[in-house]
Amino acid sequence: MTNVVNARRKSFFRRLLDDMRVNWILYVLILPVFAYYIIFAYAPMYGIQLAFKDYRIKLGIMGSPWVGLEHFERFFSAYNFRQLLLNTLGISVYSLIAGFPIPIIFALMLNYLISHKLRKVVQMVSYAPYFISTVVICGMLTIFMDPNSGIFNVVRGFFGMEPVNALGKPEWFKSIYVWSGVWQGMGWSSIIYISALSGVDPQTHEAAIIDGATKVQRMIHVDLPAIKPTVVMLLILQLGSLMNVGFEKVYLLKNSLNQSASAIISTYTYEVGLINSDYGYSTAVGLFNSVINVILLVGANWFCRKVADESLF
Repeated sequence: MTNVVNARRKSFFRRLLDDMRVNWILYVLILPVFAYYIIFAYAPMYGIQLAFKDYRIKLGIMGSPWVGLEHFERFFSAYNFRQLLLNTLGISVYSLIAGFPIPIIFALMLNYLISHKLRKVVQMVSYAPYFISTVVICGMLTIFMDPNSGIFNVVRGFFGMEPVNALGKPEWFKSIYVWSGVWQGMGWSSIIYISALSGVDPQTHEAAIIDGATKVQRMIHVDLPAIKPTVVMLLILQLGSLMNVGFEKVYLLKNSLNQSASAIISTYTYEVGLINSDYGYSTAVGLFNSVINVILLVGANWFCRKVADESLF
């Protein structure tokens, strides 16, 4: 039995080497991507053990004393644990509810534009915000919502309303964060749906038109079922990263006035890890966040497989 396994193993490696000799150019092309994931995705996993150690720079990772689940207990008993968790979930769920269906609707509407030139112009204009950096977006929001000269308060003044410090109101923070993100990412996120819609059989639309179906009915009964696998896959992936709220944007928009709404797990990890140099505790908080994401991913995949008969695995 062992000889058979060894023979198969040798056969596999021999076939792999032969394939690499024949298609070496293709392997060279994927080498940078492979190296990227090894260096920046898999190699850092070595540092997970920091979550269970009282890390000291002088002693190194292996020499630092083991503390078990002490960092996790400290985080769960922290005075702001509930606030961090609720704010993170609040922004994430809000972003999912507002940001997930809009690119689908946009792609469906764009698909029915008769003018090809107009469609290209709309696509170009909608894609452009995605390439604006987070720093610039936050700078634009700060300028637009300035209490004294921002266009937001100029418009409010035109309608006889008093100026307001929008970025200083905790109850407005989530909406500012989410809807600015929807504006920035709507066009880019719609690309994959536009691509999926291009694969819909034109004869199906022709049959629907002959039957007297309106454009809305064709969207609902022809287009949406055709792109359902794509929608389900992307929904699972978004649910799997539900706890990954954009750290840079929140950190740039937060201030002492909106602290109660802008304090999230990712900014807390940055503050305790890089500012306070508590690397073990910071790693434990980040690991907790990642574990929750994995649970959500597996749960979302199971649910979609049962309900929609579509899944990642």
